[in-house]
Amino acid sequence: MFFTYLRRELRRRRKAALVVASGLALGIALVIVVNSASAGMQQAQGKVLESLYGLGTDMTVTKAAPPPSEGGRERPRFNFDAQDDDETQSSDVVMPQGFETLASSTVGKVADQSGVAGAVGGLSLSVLKVDGEFKPGEFAPRENTSGGGGGGGGGPQGEVRGGGANFDVNSYTVYGTDTAHQDLGPLTSSKITDGRAFETTETDAKVAVVDSAYAKEKKYKVGGDVTIKGTKFEIVGIATADSGDASANLYIPLKQAQTLSDSKDKVTTVYVKADDSQQIAAVKSAVQKNIPGTTVTTSADLADRVSGSLSTASDLATSVGKWLSIAVLIAAFVVAGLLTMSAVTRRVQEFGTLKALGWKSGRVTRQVVGEAMVNGLVGGALGIAVGVAGAYVLTAVSPSLTAEVGSAAAGPGGGGGGMIRAGGPAGQAADKAIEIALTAPISAATIALAVGLAVTGGLIAGAFGGWRASRLRPADALRRVE
Repeated sequence: MFFTYLRRELRRRRKAALVVASGLALGIALVIVVNSASAGMQQAQGKVLESLYGLGTDMTVTKAAPPPSEGGRERPRFNFDAQDDDETQSSDVVMPQGFETLASSTVGKVADQSGVAGAVGGLSLSVLKVDGEFKPGEFAPRENTSGGGGGGGGGPQGEVRGGGANFDVNSYTVYGTDTAHQDLGPLTSSKITDGRAFETTETDAKVAVVDSAYAKEKKYKVGGDVTIKGTKFEIVGIATADSGDASANLYIPLKQAQTLSDSKDKVTTVYVKADDSQQIAAVKSAVQKNIPGTTVTTSADLADRVSGSLSTASDLATSVGKWLSIAVLIAAFVVAGLLTMSAVTRRVQEFGTLKALGWKSGRVTRQVVGEAMVNGLVGGALGIAVGVAGAYVLTAVSPSLTAEVGSAAAGPGGGGGGMIRAGGPAGQAADKAIEIALTAPISAATIALAVGLAVTGGLIAGAFGGWRASRLRPADALRRVE
């Protein structure tokens, strides 16, 4: 009897039921889209941190920058050999990014701290290459118009004309990786798409892995070679960064990087993995206390410094989006309840007659709540369909967002000095901009939330209607019968 009456009443009041279900569907769909977009932004921020830190890295340790009062840093110098028979000149300057380095022994000290699961050192370098040619000028004798033969000095009279120089400046980044421990560091966020990765025995080999974007720009191939400061390195692999932007253009063994930059037994960054992600703050405090003169940056610290459209969109989704979803849901629940209560009021004769025929107030209330629950579930199904479609469209469009991380917090070499990107001289406060395609993944938790909201909406609407129905008396129906 309950389900028969329920089916008949919903069919008879299709328009009213559709209005209630549509209102609930709108709120539920908005919640699904906002939650999916927020999850996508969290994934995007994770990719940003991985591209700077490397997969699995919880924090980095760098050398604290010296106070400005201790004097400026040494500027790079380019030396050219002046030879009459060689007009072509080339000079490479290889220097650690940020100019601040730590002793390699720091890696062991960090690894010995309580709560540290692993620590690996890396040396991030910037290479400034200047090459071109000098064109010597030509001596042009000056014509003698005085008729006197010879000038006062007795030497040749004239001037040098022409000549000049044409030089090209190229800058790129090189990361020295510990090939014996490749489970931490920026290279872990890249995937070898051609050739192979470093072998653990190649600790001092002249081999290199090239970022795919840089390899495409310079037309590098596996099996070819690249020259850094007069040293040839065989290209053994091409790596593609998961986030689309690699931490360095070239990766070489750590010892080779130390040799090229005259940084024997030095590193710029120590990459740290904690035993427990919940104890990262405690590990950070221990490292700062026991290893003075260092700067410890966690993934949470770095996330706070991410700016750009990714940060703006994330803030909007977190604040405006969620509050808007809550407001729409509250409005949808209230409207559904009021519409249900209004429908009960219009059915006062019907319910009064049913009570006169022997229906108890509880049975009438259950009938109203059952109808409201069906409306809520229908609204939930519509909301899930619309929300999933919206998230799918957002993923298909994949709007591009940018994330900028200031040089003070940037990845390889990040802590003390400016991060050096191509085109920027050493020491400048350049930002690292990473472009991320936004997706909107839908999780089972999001679907469960939508179902819960649908049930809640039905219960709220049923509570309004049931309360109104429970107050009806058979006499109300009899007085309105014409």
